[in-house]
Amino acid sequence: MPAVAQNLRINPQRLWDSLMQMAQIGPGIAGGNNRQTLTDEDAQGRALFQTWCEEAGMVMGVDQMGTMFATRAGEDPDALPVYMGSHLDTQPTGGKFDGVLGVLGALEAVRTMNDLGIRTKHPIVVTNWANEEGARFAPAMLASGVFAGVHTMGYAYSRRDLEGKTYGEELERIGWKGDEPVGARKMHAYYELHIEQGPILEAQARDIGVVTHCQGLWWLEFTLTGREAHTGSTPMAMRVNAGLAMARILEMVQEVTMGEQPDAVGGVGQMQFAPNSRNVLPGSVVFTVDIRTPDQAKLTRMRAAIERAAEAICEDLGVGCTVEAVGHFDPVTFAPDLVEAVRTAAQRLGYSHMDVVSGAGHDACWAAKIAPATMIMCPCVEGISHNEAEEISPQWAAAGTDVLCHAVLETAVIIA
Repeated sequence: MPAVAQNLRINPQRLWDSLMQMAQIGPGIAGGNNRQTLTDEDAQGRALFQTWCEEAGMVMGVDQMGTMFATRAGEDPDALPVYMGSHLDTQPTGGKFDGVLGVLGALEAVRTMNDLGIRTKHPIVVTNWANEEGARFAPAMLASGVFAGVHTMGYAYSRRDLEGKTYGEELERIGWKGDEPVGARKMHAYYELHIEQGPILEAQARDIGVVTHCQGLWWLEFTLTGREAHTGSTPMAMRVNAGLAMARILEMVQEVTMGEQPDAVGGVGQMQFAPNSRNVLPGSVVFTVDIRTPDQAKLTRMRAAIERAAEAICEDLGVGCTVEAVGHFDPVTFAPDLVEAVRTAAQRLGYSHMDVVSGAGHDACWAAKIAPATMIMCPCVEGISHNEAEEISPQWAAAGTDVLCHAVLETAVIIA
């Protein structure tokens, strides 16, 4: 790397100020954020991000899924861009850093390049992917999935939230449906900075996670159909209890997952009872089983075992059962040369680091289907994420962004 960039460091205070300013949009009730995708708060966050990008001299493009691409020109008009980014949408009770660090860290990297007058052969694009979280519109990573050809745009537009509103309608409503065809852009490489969302880096006292792989996952949505009945006057032996079937399935998911240790996880984070009354047995229960592992064979076995056992549980109780896969991706191996660029950057900057496997899904997983891709992780306090208590330190944020900036410049090729 040229001498001008050997000891390059981003502006940590400017990065932190940007993170805190974005966190003021869609504040939560306990110190975090509720800036769910395609809400008015999402629109406000997007507008602020666009303003910052344009102030940094970048040109903004928006595709028909609502993903934002801010381009810093390169010196070679024929060179494909190097992309970096993540997402600005949050969980309903999300933190201030999940996704946001990757977007605003990328912006800070560009600001630092501008400060130092660094020119690159390849253009550099800062990306805000739409609907990464999947909290409002399942599945997660929806826009990047359409970009990578995993989903059709018609499928994406038809996704509904709990109020019955569709993705396509809400994208139009907030005014962020762009003109660019989804997936028309080509990538030279893709980098994504993210908080770990787990406790390993903090426990090991490491500044940087060099992400080599990402777990595969299945989201299996179960709909159990029982019979609504009075909880006080219906004899136990005469019930068709969808709630009981759900409880037995949850316990079974735990058993299946523990039987595939190590490196396998499973659980349920969302469920809906209907009619959801204290003294009425549920007529239906809808819940999503989330299973993950970096081992493809384990992932396949876990899904098959869970579906087979759930069918038997429900048959025994006389409960109807349907299962729909509402989210999936196979385990991902990230590009070795980009992984090495991250590792080299951490070493050059003197940051402690270790190889890690991402336990969560990210837009990088879909980007890896169409271009070389990798991720960089920084610690988060006690591994807490998808929670308003999510926290990182300014030093962790700066270290991750320093490594991102160096790795991107290595790939984008500095022009002396």
